[in-house]
Amino acid sequence: MRDTETGTLEQRELYSQDIWAKGETAAAILSPQSTEELSDIVKTANARGLSINPRGGGMSYTKGYIPENGTTAILDFSGMNRIIEINEEDMYVTVQAGCTWKTLYEALGEKGLRTPFWGPLSGISSTIGGGLSQNNAFFGGSLYDTSTASALSVTVVLADGTIVKTGTGGTKNAKPFYRHFGPDLTGLFMGDTGALGYKTEATLRLIPVPEHEDWASFECDSHAGWITALKEMGRLGLACELFGFDPNLQRVRMERAGLAADIRTLGNVITKQKSGLVRGLKEGARVAMAGRGFMDATAYSLHIVVEGHSSAEVGAKMTTLKTVAHRFEAREIENSIPKIIRANPFTPLNNILGPRGERWVPIHGIVAMSDALTCFEGIHELFNTMQGEFDSHGVTPGFLTTILGTTGYLIEPVFIWPEEIWPIHKVTVDPGTLRRATTFDKNPDATAVVLKARRGILDIFTAHGAAHFQIGRTYPYRETRDDNTWKLIRGIKSLLDPERRVNPGSLGL
Repeated sequence: MRDTETGTLEQRELYSQDIWAKGETAAAILSPQSTEELSDIVKTANARGLSINPRGGGMSYTKGYIPENGTTAILDFSGMNRIIEINEEDMYVTVQAGCTWKTLYEALGEKGLRTPFWGPLSGISSTIGGGLSQNNAFFGGSLYDTSTASALSVTVVLADGTIVKTGTGGTKNAKPFYRHFGPDLTGLFMGDTGALGYKTEATLRLIPVPEHEDWASFECDSHAGWITALKEMGRLGLACELFGFDPNLQRVRMERAGLAADIRTLGNVITKQKSGLVRGLKEGARVAMAGRGFMDATAYSLHIVVEGHSSAEVGAKMTTLKTVAHRFEAREIENSIPKIIRANPFTPLNNILGPRGERWVPIHGIVAMSDALTCFEGIHELFNTMQGEFDSHGVTPGFLTTILGTTGYLIEPVFIWPEEIWPIHKVTVDPGTLRRATTFDKNPDATAVVLKARRGILDIFTAHGAAHFQIGRTYPYRETRDDNTWKLIRGIKSLLDPERRVNPGSLGL
């Protein structure tokens, strides 16, 4: 077997931290290139008494893969990054788990194809395996729901090294073209935070890339109008992306990018229009003329993307959605933000720092549509009571919201505060941004304020029955299960991983 164990102390320390927290230093970094090699690694690790935590793109902020003790190895999927098969006739694609969303999107785009959900904003680094283990929000999510809804089949290495396949991928003489044949074993490993087994390959369904798209943006003076308008649009199931920013996060986003980024962005707006260069030049000119002064600094912004296979289809969808927005007294503004995000979907992950190089961390919950306003207001009130602490310690809170399918309302508070950055930030952010960043000293008092706010938000989400992605070791999964359901989950874990060697501690297991 090829030597798959690597890692200097510096590398092991890097792989033992995420965007928010540091764990115990990993005993080793294990880097397979195939399912069979990973199976052998697991068997060897078992013989050595090691547990193994899987790590994809490393974009966790919930302690998703960080070790809890020094006898844990990190499973690095960066060597398992191949696209195995693009089946244009049967409309599925099979990839290794370490393939990034960006890599897949670009390869499929050359053939006029796409997965329904096609990646998170972090898709330049985030992997397919990570997305299926943790769930994702964003591109395509308001129409097709989260990443796991696009999955058909997975290949999984269990705790003892056994290799299993789900969906029709586990059917003799069959292709992995369909998920539903008997119990949904694909679903068993979706959103499991990597706690039930190691996903090595995944098959996702394909759709033709829609040939037409349009964008719209609005401002709302009140959070109530903003939350409610987005909710009412989401219930219609017409937009592929529906999202919004509160005034604080909006200011941060507008401050973060520089002139060079604006020029690159404009180039992509011009060249990536589906309706050709003429429309690209027109849309690029609109972005350039609007600049950054088209948004009210005190308003809540709401953004819409629709797509379809004809301009008439797209136009009808957009007309309906604009009617809803106007019903809630939303003012239409220049659509630069959704247009730019669509033209530049997978940008460098410079937003894991604040605009001056501060630390950044989000926390989120998905609530029912009817609970969105009261949940947001609960968090807003918490922020009001903590405003003095935020001001004293230089903490800037903000909100991102987005819709998932027709039933889920995602609320994501974010925090930016002065604090030293770690190696994971330095290897993720592009060098130019790092050079411009302010260097901050350790600031445990400010970080304690952020921690206090995050805990308060979790209590509010729990009171509203929220769901969470990338549960890791942060979100209350075990604590919010009824006794019988938790007994079932524990039983599944005990069957698949009786010695608790697969990402121990994640999912509360």
